[in-house]
Amino acid sequence: MRRRSVYPFTAIVGQERMKRALILNAVNPGIGGVLIRGERGTAKSTAARGLAALLPEIEVVSGCRFGCDPSRPDNFCDECRERLERGENLPTERRQIKFVDLPVSATEDRVVGTLDIEKAIKQGERHFDPGVLAAANRGILYVDEVNLLDDHVVDLLLDSAAMGINVVEREGISFQHPARFILVGTMNPEEGDLRPQLLDRFALSVEVHNIADARERMAITERHIEYEADSEKFRENWTPREKQLGEEIERAREVAENVEYDRRTLFTIANLTSSMHIDGHRADLVILKTARANAAYEGRQRVNDHDIMIAAELTLPHRLKRGPFHDAQGSLTNLEERMDQLASEYENSSSAESEPSSEEADSKKKVSR
Repeated sequence: MRRRSVYPFTAIVGQERMKRALILNAVNPGIGGVLIRGERGTAKSTAARGLAALLPEIEVVSGCRFGCDPSRPDNFCDECRERLERGENLPTERRQIKFVDLPVSATEDRVVGTLDIEKAIKQGERHFDPGVLAAANRGILYVDEVNLLDDHVVDLLLDSAAMGINVVEREGISFQHPARFILVGTMNPEEGDLRPQLLDRFALSVEVHNIADARERMAITERHIEYEADSEKFRENWTPREKQLGEEIERAREVAENVEYDRRTLFTIANLTSSMHIDGHRADLVILKTARANAAYEGRQRVNDHDIMIAAELTLPHRLKRGPFHDAQGSLTNLEERMDQLASEYENSSSAESEPSSEEADSKKKVSR
């Protein structure tokens, strides 16, 4: 039986905010992942799988179980480091990035991997059995119904996503390997929410809803009928757009770290988060990273207000304090108006700083006399 190909990312109708959040994480995996909340049948898993399929191949160390990046020896796993110390030449190869699906029933050992203590004691050998984090390195780690996952396991995932490394220690023996991946968590809020502490650890968040527009619903039906009839032909028809998006992401990756920002950018971000009473400073950093990634994706060398607004819309909703009379979406409704206000405030404050005070002016007059 012929295996069905992955549904093309660019063929997904609507859900633009979800797709942008995924794309920006692909541009800069250091953003910290995305949580997608919504009803079933809103293309959450389809989008994540489709993104993995269109991303360009990566170069890895041949024979490495963790897919180490040959251009980053400082991030090598312990096995690759030992090979280098023995004077081995590390050949490379190219492969498609991996899409790893984490089951809700996953245990800590299944996620981080295990060390064989018995073999270490009896034979003096360090043997590590890789887990999900190893398989997902430099790929996409997808967690469906993340709200039903054990809180401790979610903590492990978020820690690894933030640190980019997985360290396993047992009985004085340790092993470490890179764990840099795009974390995509999905959930249906009707089945329970995540604790606020865990929500804050997800960099971006998107709420998706069933599409109401009749024309878009018709397009969804037509495309799925075509896909069901001949998935390979359907994918071939979308290949040019898939290739174009993959190239745009690759180009943005190369320049994202060089995108410039200034004090006005930081002023705007800080005032947005403080005026919305966002706890901590993680949101500020995430907005900046996301804004730079968006600027790179749209082909600009400097962050502007448009980038900040998109980043804020993806970063703040799940961090806003909710109460019986507090609507999270409503707090973002006047975001553009607030941005304009902050721009004028910054200009006024900059002018005030550049102009000397009356006392300074008088002292300068005395000196000149």
